[in-house]
Amino acid sequence: MDLSRDPLLQPFQLKHLTLKNRIMSTAHEPAYSDGGMPTDRYRLYHVEKAKGGIALTMTAGSAIVSNDSPAAFGNLHAYKDEIVPWLKKLADDCHEHGAAVMIQLTHLGRRTNWNKGDWLPVLSPSAIREPAHRHFPKEIEDWDIERIVGDYASAAQRMQAAGLDGIEFEAYGHLMDGFWSPATNRRDDAFGGSLDNRMRFSTLVIDAVRKAVGPDFIVGIRMVADEDWDKGLSKQEGVEIARRLAASGDIDFLNIIRGHIEHDAALNNVIPIQGMAASPHLDFAGEVRAATKFPVFHAARIADVATARHAIAEGKLDMVGMTRAHIADPHIVAKIIAGREAEIRPCVGATYCLDRIYEGGEALCIHNAATSREALIPHIIARADKPRKAVVVGAGPAGLEAARVLAERGHGVEVLEATGEAGGQINLLIRNPRRREMIGIVDWRLAELERLGVTIRYNTYAGTEDILAENPDLVVIATGGIAQSPELEAGEELLTSSWDILAGAVKPEGPALLFDDNGGHPGMSAAEAMAKAGVELELVSPERFFAPEMGGMNHVPYAKVFAEHNVRVTINTRLLAVRREGNGLVATLGSDFSAKMRVERRVAQVVVEHGTLANDDLYRELKPLSRNLGAVDYKALIARRQPLVVRNDGATFDLLRIGDAVESRNIHAGIYDALRLCVLL
Repeated sequence: MDLSRDPLLQPFQLKHLTLKNRIMSTAHEPAYSDGGMPTDRYRLYHVEKAKGGIALTMTAGSAIVSNDSPAAFGNLHAYKDEIVPWLKKLADDCHEHGAAVMIQLTHLGRRTNWNKGDWLPVLSPSAIREPAHRHFPKEIEDWDIERIVGDYASAAQRMQAAGLDGIEFEAYGHLMDGFWSPATNRRDDAFGGSLDNRMRFSTLVIDAVRKAVGPDFIVGIRMVADEDWDKGLSKQEGVEIARRLAASGDIDFLNIIRGHIEHDAALNNVIPIQGMAASPHLDFAGEVRAATKFPVFHAARIADVATARHAIAEGKLDMVGMTRAHIADPHIVAKIIAGREAEIRPCVGATYCLDRIYEGGEALCIHNAATSREALIPHIIARADKPRKAVVVGAGPAGLEAARVLAERGHGVEVLEATGEAGGQINLLIRNPRRREMIGIVDWRLAELERLGVTIRYNTYAGTEDILAENPDLVVIATGGIAQSPELEAGEELLTSSWDILAGAVKPEGPALLFDDNGGHPGMSAAEAMAKAGVELELVSPERFFAPEMGGMNHVPYAKVFAEHNVRVTINTRLLAVRREGNGLVATLGSDFSAKMRVERRVAQVVVEHGTLANDDLYRELKPLSRNLGAVDYKALIARRQPLVVRNDGATFDLLRIGDAVESRNIHAGIYDALRLCVLL
């Protein structure tokens, strides 16, 4: 494509601000803040996207304007003066690379809890329970409204003082749109009832902010224009609100949302994950743009450049948000400009990033371990001073990443894979049709290895002699793990692994019991496959709730299947033993909380998910022959120094082991192992 005609690369004029292209990252809170401040980790995360050519990065998701809006997801504290220098540094650094910087401001309203921050009462237009935080808010009073309006204005002034290019109000699921929605506003005063009344609070805020920052500062709003909820804000009223805001002269852009976030299932419709429709609300955002004839931004699983280009070319959007896509690859625009679109690391929709946030962690990409670690690990890998010959054993995600990084460093790399295809356990998990996009983790690396000239030898079950015959300087063991069973009082030989179910090696039989004490996707995927096969199923977990290693967003599709197929879920219960009885099995269940509890289930099949056992025989054979005897200097690794020490002077190669070949973990951990170690070699 002629770059001068690429719709995505055309500038967009927003008031006085020229955005250099049509790609942005919408507001989200990655939980990289420190005490509510956007310190170095937070700043470098946004600066990397600026280096990568993005036109606009919207920080915070959202920054809170009042101290009675306690942080729910690591939110920035826009109500504190000390945030100004931190944001100024962030903005200045992004501006150096030609990217505009804005921030999203909010009062969370009822979408938080009282037992955080300063333990102040949490507010809502009406005292209606908020499910996500199990909170019963107080009904906002007149004096609350007065001070919060002032807090918005003060926060906006701080953002202006920090040199940001603009702000955006958050109005979906928070206080502002809480007044708009009939689901959360049951008031009978001047702030309830008619649409004029329900918009009164947001009008007061916008007027106060405009007075504080003046007419030239950019002020937009990310707003729900249809809650898609029988008791919520209708499309008709939502679009009317958008029209009124556009006509007010006080708002400069609309960032459109469709849906509500009352519970996890509804949230997934607003922010779809893998297995769900891509860009489901793009056409709706285009309808709002047509109705308002006003600048419209939008993001909701627009993960690929082709869809983004279509959104701009067809006039559906003015700016297209590719937010999770930039977590996977912050250099999307630079690669488009360089004619290297095929090298863009894909977002595979795993939503590991958001699940971690909602479970109290920080956002991490499932297969870009450099994201959020910019101070420690570069996204663009430099070549090593001295090339080495490396042999990587295993072509799962960890092995492929090791090979990619070593090749980028300029080393000669050969990959040995025992089976006929690359991918390791990813080939197992994609047996669940909903998760087929995960193959992008493998496909992208295979394409990169082809570009880098790396050879993969398939159907090569490498032994010690095979490795030594290659005369390597470095051997990386990425042989993964094998399914293991929990230790039982009796009957381990009667168990079926979740791997066997997913691989189709064993046909599901019912009634069945699936015991999962790993708590992640493997057991849940096996349970989903069994339920869809029509098997009567009981899912048993020793945890307080099932699948604790997964966040709420990935929980939703499993829970939907379980509900639709009447899967019985039993928590706080452990599998103790299995015995054969007649043509069936008897599973004995117990409790960690009481030795008196022992019950039996008569079933046709007992399936277990107990993580993996390291497949490390080859590593142990090579260990005494290696220069470092397999040892890694962790202090040096953390300090980003060469982590391999000489412990065996007579040896000729260093030895590393990564991923599940070390211990049972996940895809991100294996890829992080490979990246952080190999980038130093």
